[in-house]
Amino acid sequence: MDSLTPKERLLRSLKKEKVDRHPVICPGGMMNAALTEIMKKTGHKLPEAHHVDTLMRELAFDVYENTGFENFGIPFCMTVEAEALGSPIDFGSLECEPKIKIEAYKSVNDVNFLPRGTLAKSSRVAAVVQSLHYLSVHHPDVPAIGSLTGPLSTSASIVDPMTFLKQLRREKEQAHKVIDYVTDHLIDYAQLMVDNGATVISIADPTATGEILGPKMFKEYAVTYLNKLADAIHLMGVPVIIHICGEMAMVKPQIAELHGDAISVDAFVNLKSMKEEYHQLTTMGNLSTYLLEFSNPDTIYKQSKVLLKNNIDIISPACGLSTSTKLENIQAFTTAIKEE
Repeated sequence: MDSLTPKERLLRSLKKEKVDRHPVICPGGMMNAALTEIMKKTGHKLPEAHHVDTLMRELAFDVYENTGFENFGIPFCMTVEAEALGSPIDFGSLECEPKIKIEAYKSVNDVNFLPRGTLAKSSRVAAVVQSLHYLSVHHPDVPAIGSLTGPLSTSASIVDPMTFLKQLRREKEQAHKVIDYVTDHLIDYAQLMVDNGATVISIADPTATGEILGPKMFKEYAVTYLNKLADAIHLMGVPVIIHICGEMAMVKPQIAELHGDAISVDAFVNLKSMKEEYHQLTTMGNLSTYLLEFSNPDTIYKQSKVLLKNNIDIISPACGLSTSTKLENIQAFTTAIKEE
């Protein structure tokens, strides 16, 4: 029998303290488990649940109750921040996640710097924080994870991404101003989440990869602003998970400089090797979402046991879990971890 609550287990793991077994979580945002199978079963559906706090919290509970993941993860997409900062959104469907219709600005030089507090006026931000508040009050033993889109990814969601990436090299001063501006708004959003009961803040920044940026720009932009955000959240009294997509080989030393309490990575990163090389890291991940979608419960169960054998600290899916993933595959994953 488990001796710790899910919240205690996750928080102790993030502090590198002894636990009864490894936690298994899915933090929301780009890694959410709002499967179509669950939504059809319960009737709590997207895209409506992106807007209505009662539906959002019900769907988050449905995910927790059906999948075996040991947390609530909110929101279910990566567009809340960009919409509040000016980019129109296509909210998708039951099967398709929301996407940016068109970025608000063509260039970093065009950005209208909205005042601090702007995100607090967003109805979708309100739905997120109200859902977190309800879940944290009514289910105090389950960690409520607030998921943020990272500084570079949010910046590339309000400025045309191809132009933005070029301007990281060509117009550094203005690019820094825009990312710093975005980071300040993300800090405000995180504060609203924490004030309303978020146990942990998870930051996913898929634009901030070694393949896209290279080591020098990864350090200059990704490390700088992820750490600014993480440091501010730590001052709020909660731990931070940072998820970085892509291959790590080019930026492995810089990954060790990130101030996250856990580092989450993509499926093809060798977490065992990273853990052995950088003992200070708390590792999180990284069962392939391709495997989860297209394989079978028996194979998934066996691969899940490999993560335990490698002593990965916090077990979770890697990037971008498909909504069409079969529930039985997810349950095979979480069962394997809980049987530890």
